[in-house]
Amino acid sequence: MTALSQILEHKIIAIIRGADPDDVLKIAEALYAGGIRLLETTMNSVEPFRVIRKLTEHMGDRMTIGAGTVLDVEMLKGAVDAGAQFILSPVTDLEVIKAARNLGVVVIPGAYTATEIFTAYRNGADIIKVFPASSPAYLKDIAGPLPQIPLLPTGGVTLENIGEFQKAGAVGFGIGSALVDTKKEVNEEYLRDLTAKAVAFVQAIQQIASQV
Repeated sequence: MTALSQILEHKIIAIIRGADPDDVLKIAEALYAGGIRLLETTMNSVEPFRVIRKLTEHMGDRMTIGAGTVLDVEMLKGAVDAGAQFILSPVTDLEVIKAARNLGVVVIPGAYTATEIFTAYRNGADIIKVFPASSPAYLKDIAGPLPQIPLLPTGGVTLENIGEFQKAGAVGFGIGSALVDTKKEVNEEYLRDLTAKAVAFVQAIQQIASQV
């Protein structure tokens, strides 16, 4: 399967931001055990390229690995060289979109207004990261006149509202601290709790999908 089809099938992108590089594989394994198949390492983390390379080497046959907070073409190329199969950004940079298309990786730029979202999509974005995801109602308002554009809310998705975002038309979800809280000590209890949270998120979207 392609990276894009993996994203559209599994939907939940777990965002790892600021974790100790030595803990990332343990975090990834715990997320995998809970049903997560999409993983993003942000560029403002410690040694992000090394982390992406490590994740690709050890988890790439089981998870689709991507890079987040990609702000320019140099970051993009470094992430792709390290093994990233998809990239996300909090902003829309047309040069990054173009370069990602040329490199053959999935590109998910961030946008908020209808104009920004349409501009990013028209210029080649595969999916639009609606950031910040203020509410399911806002996503529904955007999806109404722009039903052809796949939207992925990020920065506001929780276990309590993910179902409403899905009903509003989201094709996927970027989930950071609501799932992976990197401020906590990574010990056995943390990893067990992380797996349990992952299971809860996966079940939440499966439940909504079964009702459609």
